[in-house]
Amino acid sequence: MRSYRSLFRTPEFTPFLLSFAAVAAAQTIGGLALGTLVFRTTGSPLLSAVSMFGPQLAQVLGGAFLLSGADRLAPRALLCGLSLAFAVAMAVLALPGLPVWAIFAVLLAQGLVSALGGGVRGGLLNEILSRDGYVLGRSVYNMLWGVTQMVGFAAGGALLTLLSPRACLLLAAALYVLSALATRLGLTARPPRSSGRPSVSATWRTNAVLWSSRPRRLAYLGLWVPNGLIVGGDSLYVAYAPEAAGTLYAFGALGMFLGDMAVGRLVPPATRPRLATPLRLLLAAPYLFFVLQPGVVLSVVAVTVASVGFAASLLLQERLMSLTTDELTGQALGLHATGMTAFQGIGAVLAGTLAQLTSPAAAITLMAAASITVTLLLAALGRQTASSSAETLVMPPPPSNSKCR
Repeated sequence: MRSYRSLFRTPEFTPFLLSFAAVAAAQTIGGLALGTLVFRTTGSPLLSAVSMFGPQLAQVLGGAFLLSGADRLAPRALLCGLSLAFAVAMAVLALPGLPVWAIFAVLLAQGLVSALGGGVRGGLLNEILSRDGYVLGRSVYNMLWGVTQMVGFAAGGALLTLLSPRACLLLAAALYVLSALATRLGLTARPPRSSGRPSVSATWRTNAVLWSSRPRRLAYLGLWVPNGLIVGGDSLYVAYAPEAAGTLYAFGALGMFLGDMAVGRLVPPATRPRLATPLRLLLAAPYLFFVLQPGVVLSVVAVTVASVGFAASLLLQERLMSLTTDELTGQALGLHATGMTAFQGIGAVLAGTLAQLTSPAAAITLMAAASITVTLLLAALGRQTASSSAETLVMPPPPSNSKCR
């Protein structure tokens, strides 16, 4: 499947995207509104960053205890339930006078159940599309996320000049309800992909299987760590340029959109594996420029160029799927989503702490340098693993009189 026409002719692909778009818009507008609300209330870059990205840390617990449900529960019912739960959470966060500790308690609960979202959507996309259409379909999925972020952050920034952050949180709640309706009316009721009841033990067993392979481990770490460090730096936009944070987020989404479009549609399959490391380096390198504390225009250029590198995740997801059996795709992608968001939360906490000790510009630069270091280390480990596998393949068989254990 190499054309958008054939992709959008696939049954259920369009309603799947529409339901996801409503969720993405709700997350974007709600996240910016909440970060602004917390920053205005506390004046703390750390708390503002954690309010936007810290809830993703809670997904570690959700991934450890709940993730087996991504393959063992009916996907349509699960997606509807998650959207409605998030709508309730946004409505609670909009309550006047809610103390900061209560805000973070709500975000903790939201993060726990959201661990299922990435897995069930990834597994459902894998069911809707054929194997040869996954990369193109996932690129469109990511492009939609980029466009929605771009429009959502721009609209969110404009709305925050006209409305209060609490009013924007209520708008996010309405978008979550819209997503639940689109899911219920547009998607077919499917049975779970795997048999058995979801449980903590089933989650742990499957996670252990997924983590047992070194190539899969390297794919997961490549998806999680460099990305998480950069998103941690991105969480400081509100503190770095309070009046232009929405603009920076919007142009970052534009860069992500362009990268996913180029990789999904233009790059031949044979070339994709060689681009993963260069794209991860591109994701971080322009942020080194922030050490000079550039103005808004130059910051926008750096953010846009760097965000093209987010397309590396598309290539690493393809690698992960090639290493995973069909019945485990939901939990495999759920583990990816959980780990990715957890490391983004860790990155936000780390970046916020560095900003408290130094400055937002210095913290963004340090996070970029750390991301480059991790990418180069993972690339070296990947070459070592490939070399070891090649040596194993050419190793001569043992003599016929030898004993093998």
